[in-house]
Amino acid sequence: MPAPDPSFEASPAAATVPAVTSVLLATDSDRIFDEVEAALGGDGLTVYRVHAGVDVLPALAEVDPDLVILDLQIGNMGGMATCMSIRHEEGMGRIPITAVMMLLDRAADTFLAHRADADGWVIKPLDAFRLRRATQTLLDGASFFEGVDPDTDLAAGEVIEA
Repeated sequence: MPAPDPSFEASPAAATVPAVTSVLLATDSDRIFDEVEAALGGDGLTVYRVHAGVDVLPALAEVDPDLVILDLQIGNMGGMATCMSIRHEEGMGRIPITAVMMLLDRAADTFLAHRADADGWVIKPLDAFRLRRATQTLLDGASFFEGVDPDTDLAAGEVIEA
């Protein structure tokens, strides 16, 4: 097995808990990583991190996560562009289809997440309960849309009104 790519890191819990499910988080914010890792890490779930959107596709090939979580505001390649890149690569058959959740800064960003074809999103500020609920919903194969009108075309998945 090849050595892990140094451009991403596993959470400390990954060394002690056998991985049953893996999540790839793309964020350049240590605070966001700490919040996501605290909410999701452990109990059979490993959180891997990349610091830049351009590192997501190489990490997908190495980690093969069950879920990708993208912070909307990532330094060099934002979450929207990264999600669109993932969907493009899936459409070309170069990577397997992967669930993608976006971490949005405000309710108005739901338009961007929808246009990028994200499977779900959570609006900041984050809390552990909502993050775990969204993650489990996406891992179960459904969608999780927070902050949208349930009467819109997004209502095919689980809708959480803001």
